[in-house]
Amino acid sequence: MSPRTLLALNWKMNKTPTEARAWGRELARSYRRGTVEVAVMAPAVSLYGLKEAMPGGVDIGAQDVSAHESGAHTGEISAAMLRDAECTYVIVGHSERRTDHAETDALVAAKARQAQAQGLTPIVCVGEGLEVRERGEHVEHTLAQLRGSLDGVDERVVIAYEPVWAIGTGKTATAEDAEAMAAAIRGALREHYGDLADSLRVLYGGSVKPDNVAAICAQPNVNGALVGGASLKVEDVLAMLSALE
Repeated sequence: MSPRTLLALNWKMNKTPTEARAWGRELARSYRRGTVEVAVMAPAVSLYGLKEAMPGGVDIGAQDVSAHESGAHTGEISAAMLRDAECTYVIVGHSERRTDHAETDALVAAKARQAQAQGLTPIVCVGEGLEVRERGEHVEHTLAQLRGSLDGVDERVVIAYEPVWAIGTGKTATAEDAEAMAAAIRGALREHYGDLADSLRVLYGGSVKPDNVAAICAQPNVNGALVGGASLKVEDVLAMLSALE
């Protein structure tokens, strides 16, 4: 049995707490729970207010977490803090974090372990840049990143494949491209977790929109999407849910 489809909405550095609450209330007016799971990955300052405004059945999550449990780490946000904010998920290793903050696979794995220690499900992001794909090394690169990012991480995890060249560029991997990489990721997960790999969710992220989400998520090894720009408007989110349902 295939795992439940997950639509993870990554707002990135958008929406003030006031705007987030308004978005949640707008969604609540039209949202009807269906077969697709929805989670909103919001900036940390918006999480409490967003949870209060969100309709029942929609989860919230964070966009990053500290690799440290607590202590003298100014500016960091711990997994315990996110749990207290009633988060279900947290993104770790997004390509923008890897690029802008030089996050390594080892650091991503440490963050994922911290998330799991507090009962959160990490969404571990992996993927290649354009130059890697043009050299034909995208599978090798992505699987090496995956293995390093899962060191000591148990099976309570979601994987998001995000080809970096398709994030915010308007370029999108075809549904066949997404499936080819998702299948390779599934194979690596089987090596790591055995038969449990078949129940793990592999998401695709990169310029996902209402007009392509259904084709991408219909692929056998793609179990949902990590959505950036199209997550900011409630009408687009509802259109994606309609397409998937």
